[in-house]
Amino acid sequence: MSNVEAIKDNPPRQPKPAWLRVRAPTSPEYHETRRLMRDLKLHTVCEEAACPNIGECWAQKHATMMILGDICTRACAFCNIKTGKPGAVDAEEPGHVGEAVRSLGLRHVVITSVDRDDLDDGGAAHWVAVIKAVRAANPNTTIEVLTPDFRKKLGMVDLVARARPDVYNHNLETVPRLYRKIRASARYYTSLRLLERVKEIDPAMFTKSGIMVGLGEMKEEVLQVMDDLRAADVDFLTIGQYLQPTPRHAMVERFVSPDEFAEYERMARAKGFHMVSASPLTRSSYHADADFDRLRESRMKRTAGG
Repeated sequence: MSNVEAIKDNPPRQPKPAWLRVRAPTSPEYHETRRLMRDLKLHTVCEEAACPNIGECWAQKHATMMILGDICTRACAFCNIKTGKPGAVDAEEPGHVGEAVRSLGLRHVVITSVDRDDLDDGGAAHWVAVIKAVRAANPNTTIEVLTPDFRKKLGMVDLVARARPDVYNHNLETVPRLYRKIRASARYYTSLRLLERVKEIDPAMFTKSGIMVGLGEMKEEVLQVMDDLRAADVDFLTIGQYLQPTPRHAMVERFVSPDEFAEYERMARAKGFHMVSASPLTRSSYHADADFDRLRESRMKRTAGG
C-alpha cells in the first residue's frame, strides 16, 4: 500500500487563507506555452504537480520541463504526479527540450524529472543528454537541474554533476521525522549526501534544496534542516507552504503565516545561505531566473570582498 492510499480517509481539507489564493490562468501567453508543450510532447511539473503559480509563470513563458515521462516509480504522500510503471524513455526528448527552451526564449531553465527506479542508471544518462542538448541549442541559457536522489545507483549523481549544470537542486522536502509518512521511499541523509557530493565534484557549482512546511514539522526541526544543509555547503534554500493536491494525499496540518516565512528567511540568511526564498507560494522553480541572478551577484560580491 502506498502512502497516498494509506491516508485516503483524511478529513475534509481546510480552506485556503487569502494569501494562498491565486487567479485561474487566462492569459494568451499561458495558452501559447501550453500549446508548445503539447506540440513537442513535453511534460511540465507545473501541470503534473498542480503548481499554484502556473498562471503567473506561464504568462511569462517560464515553464519547468519534466523529463523521463510523467509516471513516477515512487508514491510520495505529498506529490500529485502519477505513480506506476513508466513507459520507455523518449530518445527525442533532449532535442525537444532544447527546442522548447529556444522557442520560449528562456535565459534560465529549470529541468526536473520523475523518479525512474526502474532504470539501471535511474535516468542519469538521459539527464546528461538533456543538459547537452539544451546547451547546444541555447548556449547563453543557464541550466538548473532538480534531480531525484538516484538512490542505490552508485555514481549517477557524479554523472549528472559532471555535465556542468549551473545549479544543482535536490529537495529534502521535509524534516527527517516526517520522512516515513511523507517521503517513505527516500532517505534524508542520502539526499544530504547527494548535495554534499555535488560540491565535492565541483565546489564552484551552485547547490540548492527546498522543504515544504505545514506538514506537522516543528520550528526547531526546520532550523536543524537549515544547519544540515549549510554543513553540506548548500547555497540556496527554498521554503514553501505544502498544499494538499487531493483528499488522498497527506493533509495540511496548518497554514504557515507570511510573517513566519519572513522569520524563516531571516534565520536562514543568518545561518549563511547565500540565497533564500521563503513564502507561502515559494516553489523550487518559482522566480528561479531572477533568484539565479541574485545568487550569482552575491557570489561576485563575496569574491570581490575577499
